[in-house]
Amino acid sequence: MRQQLCSRGRSMDFQKLCTFETFQQLWSHYGHGEDFQDVIEREFTRIKGTTYLDHAATTLYPESLIRDYFQDISRNVYGNPHSHNPSSKLTHDTVERVRCRVLQHFNASPEEYSVIFTSGCTAALKLVAESFPWRPPTESEAGSHFCYLTDNHTSVVGIRGLTSGRGVVALPVCPQEVEKRATDEAGGGEDVICQTPHLFCYPAQSNFSGRKYPLSHVKGIQARRLYPACDHHGRWFVLLDAAAHVSCSPLNLQDCPADFIPISFYKMFGFPTGLGALLVRTDAAGILKKTYFGGGTAAAYLSGEDYYVHAANLSDRFEDGTVSFLDIIAVNHGFEALNRITGGMHNIQQHTFGLARYTYMLLSSLCHGNGRPVAQIYTEGQFESPRTQGAILNFNLMDSHGQIIGYSQVDRMACLYNIHVRTGCFCNTGACQSFLGISNQQMRRNLQAGHVCGDSVDVVDSQPTGSVRVSFGYMSTFEDCQKFLSFVAECFVEKPVTVDHVRLKKLKTATAASRGINEDPPIKIANGEICKVDEKEKPSEASLTGLGLRETNSHGGACTLTNIYIYPIKSCGAHEVHNWPVGPLGLLYDRSWMVVNGNGVCLSQKRVQRLCLIRPQVHLPSDKLLLQAPGMDTISVPLENKTQTHTSHEVCQSKVCGDRVETVDCGDEAASWLSDFLGQPCRLIRQSPNFTRDTKKRPSGAATASTSLSLVNEAQYLMINCASVELIQKLMSSRQDDSNRDQLLDTQNVISRFRANLVIAGVEPFEEDNWSHLIIGNTRFMVTGQCGRCQMVGVDQETGTKTKEPLMSLMGYRTGKVTFGVYLTHQLPEGCTTGSVLSTGSIVQPHSS
Repeated sequence: MRQQLCSRGRSMDFQKLCTFETFQQLWSHYGHGEDFQDVIEREFTRIKGTTYLDHAATTLYPESLIRDYFQDISRNVYGNPHSHNPSSKLTHDTVERVRCRVLQHFNASPEEYSVIFTSGCTAALKLVAESFPWRPPTESEAGSHFCYLTDNHTSVVGIRGLTSGRGVVALPVCPQEVEKRATDEAGGGEDVICQTPHLFCYPAQSNFSGRKYPLSHVKGIQARRLYPACDHHGRWFVLLDAAAHVSCSPLNLQDCPADFIPISFYKMFGFPTGLGALLVRTDAAGILKKTYFGGGTAAAYLSGEDYYVHAANLSDRFEDGTVSFLDIIAVNHGFEALNRITGGMHNIQQHTFGLARYTYMLLSSLCHGNGRPVAQIYTEGQFESPRTQGAILNFNLMDSHGQIIGYSQVDRMACLYNIHVRTGCFCNTGACQSFLGISNQQMRRNLQAGHVCGDSVDVVDSQPTGSVRVSFGYMSTFEDCQKFLSFVAECFVEKPVTVDHVRLKKLKTATAASRGINEDPPIKIANGEICKVDEKEKPSEASLTGLGLRETNSHGGACTLTNIYIYPIKSCGAHEVHNWPVGPLGLLYDRSWMVVNGNGVCLSQKRVQRLCLIRPQVHLPSDKLLLQAPGMDTISVPLENKTQTHTSHEVCQSKVCGDRVETVDCGDEAASWLSDFLGQPCRLIRQSPNFTRDTKKRPSGAATASTSLSLVNEAQYLMINCASVELIQKLMSSRQDDSNRDQLLDTQNVISRFRANLVIAGVEPFEEDNWSHLIIGNTRFMVTGQCGRCQMVGVDQETGTKTKEPLMSLMGYRTGKVTFGVYLTHQLPEGCTTGSVLSTGSIVQPHSS
């Protein structure tokens, strides 16, 4: 009893820390005025129920920005700014006004800087790379250097691809080297003679960790006091990547007169998305040389001779063709909305840093019941000041044995809770390698193991390949922090939840005023030592026998096929059958149709859980597909496409799992029915009968003959084992004391969540993972792989509600990639369009590999 009371008390400690009162004790700045909550409810109604923590990727636009912008372009006629009529003059003047507004925001004047509009920050970087006067080495003079911090975005490092073919030295620089190898004196008179141009690039704020690098580096490099400029003669230019920094922090170009500053506006305002800018310092503008010239960039040229004179104005010279003038006009409304809602960037910085600091303090102090830390946080400090740290928190979660929990598992669970985070390496390989301790050799091995940037392979050889990032914006709230921390505690902490009060006290008493990030060498905070856990301590499938989870299942006798399900409409409800034909693409009419939104994008239960309430049924005698749903009249569409004209949407191109598929629209009646039930514009489409899509998954050693697919994701069939389901049920039951949120799910409920075509019984749990092929009745199937599972298994197929189970228990049981069930494929004899009939009760004859 005493232990239970103690555990409850420790859990109460964490709950008390997750209160607004605690937040206010830790940080005094919150919101942008007394009516902050009212502003959020008025301007961001669409995110109600969503915890959006991916502002470093893109922030969210306020509704007033879109409304005011729409009114602007609805009331005014904006013509092409290259013409001279009244509408074009209005556009030209408005665009020029926005240029001034951009410079004003960064405390610069048109005499000091020019604004070149681009399609984004990456395009701005590419413009510099292509226009910078790189000089190859000669016998008498060293060539140009392209130098960059290793903690730089891919788009900066990618400049190397252009310079490498020009004899330019590419020099990656570790952050600590910049000042460690600095000199006390600036470069002197020898540079009057040597004018070789060099470029140094660094981020104002790391998009990986949120670390803010000293803006004083700009002048230090230009004056050749800092490394690497102090080691190489010539004229040094600085490119300051400000994309991540300016989303939540002010930037004063009077203090850091960088030569080139690329930015993206969607990171500042959320809208428009396809627009960025390159700010070019007037003193550096003259070195940029263009080769291609597009419309609007020439003062004069001859088509018959190699004669071209560029436009005098720098912006005109570098903006090839017509700029995206309507998007530029939207930027003006972005500034208006930002200032109206927040009062300025200083307020945004204080608000977002406070949320990030609070989340860091609690997450870094959170412990499992055995006292081990829950999170390994990747930071170069302890969130002392908004001058040295942005509103980004990067981490990996660890289990109670100190082992990293893969970021994909965290992401899947977060999706179940409607928490939006970012995972991976965030297009910053250098920082990822540094913080995670991944060597170059390991990076190459990870690629050989199948891991590529942006995929879900989160652990290779027991080492993480990436991490989890949460980031805040000016509309983020304390409730976002609260929900995120509660999610971590509920899903990933071995109970009872405990807090490292010693660490928390140190963080509380740490002064918010930074002592200067350069006084002491940076220390990587890992929240305590990570201990190697002996394999015998690590929970494994074998160790679960003590819970009674590995005994032979109750299905005695032969292995049989117990259930057959088809899913006529992709991601909609199942139709159970007892005897069903095998077709050339799988079970006849399985995933032959799918629902797309108004933009033609396939809808799934990941985003629209209500799809599971649509219960399509295939009625073979009448040759019809029946659509049924609660509160809706039943309608039908023909099983086979008849040559008739429905609408202009008759034939369309769609994508399934990255594959292009050709589809046919099923008409307005079905579209109207679906739109009414789902509450958004939708259409029902089916795979074109003349279109062939080949499977990606092939069994090892299989013949080269291709297998065709319907609108399924991976393979023709998905099979699960009842004994495996029952094992997961027992795991859920054993976890019930840890969480009372979800009722214990019955067997049928769990089976329905895995959305299999074939269900078998009579073999050991997860025995199917080792099969190479099997025969059901008289039909032979090849096993093509295991089915990776995502948050969709958390959707109750009867109600459409989301729960953390069974994914939570499945993640706890399966090490590495979370899988359940196996994919099967079956090839009909050549020339045959109809196969055998599968029947429940048929004998299943498995064969192991």
